[in-house]
Amino acid sequence: MKKRKKLLETIVHGIFLIMGLITVGCVLLITVYLVISGIPAIRKIGLFDFLFGKVWASTAKEPKYGILPFILTSIYGTAGAILLGVPIGFLTAVYLAKIAPKRVRSTMAQAVSMLAGIPSVVYGLVGMMVLVPGIRIIFHIPDGASLLAAIIVLAIMILPSIIKMSITALEAVPKEYEEASLALGATPEETYFRVSVPAARSGIAAAVVMGVGRAIGEAMAVMMVAGGAANLPNSLFQSVCFLTTAVAKEMGYSSGLQQQALYSIALVLFLFIMLINAALNFFLKGEKGKD
Repeated sequence: MKKRKKLLETIVHGIFLIMGLITVGCVLLITVYLVISGIPAIRKIGLFDFLFGKVWASTAKEPKYGILPFILTSIYGTAGAILLGVPIGFLTAVYLAKIAPKRVRSTMAQAVSMLAGIPSVVYGLVGMMVLVPGIRIIFHIPDGASLLAAIIVLAIMILPSIIKMSITALEAVPKEYEEASLALGATPEETYFRVSVPAARSGIAAAVVMGVGRAIGEAMAVMMVAGGAANLPNSLFQSVCFLTTAVAKEMGYSSGLQQQALYSIALVLFLFIMLINAALNFFLKGEKGKD
């Protein structure tokens, strides 16, 4: 009996190991493919001209491949979505995890789950049909397809990830922490924000980074509401293009150096996400070390 149990454990461990190796292998294959496909264009164009060039005109008679507008747009758009979405998602998570009655929590949790399951193209369609005309009418501008519209859509899209992961982190805080705080005379609100939230900060930070990854990697929705012009993001009401939309928009008809440059954009995007994950790991390890 013991031998069978040990054999079963060995088989299960082997299956988990194989699944983990497959996951790591997929990441390595993607990395190698992007590096091999993206480096040639950077060599031909020049690293400085590629990263800091302000003009993208891939189909012009004399093509130019500067992606600074795409980089800045992705940074500003993601930062705007985080500034707008994180406070809403965080406060919603605290309310659902600690304050809301069971019926309200159940209803809102289902709504959040539905929000997470909506395809990105639907977000883009609703944004294009409702948000873009609304911005045009409210701010009296010729076209509502802009950086502002993209920020609002991205902020809504990252809410489910932030809310669900933050709730999980808050619920994992031992009840003894809150009971001790209340016993010392703290109010429930003080307990939630000064005891529960700091204790769950690692999980909340992970939720924020998940939201950042969703915002940076989104293509279809922002392509439908941002306008798609390769402009520097000098205004919230300007038509812009993100790194993801630049690749999705031109890959279908690209060839030669243009196609190689699109692979280079994908490589830059991939490196952005890796840097964010590395920063998160560094932050979390630092916090654990202090604890």
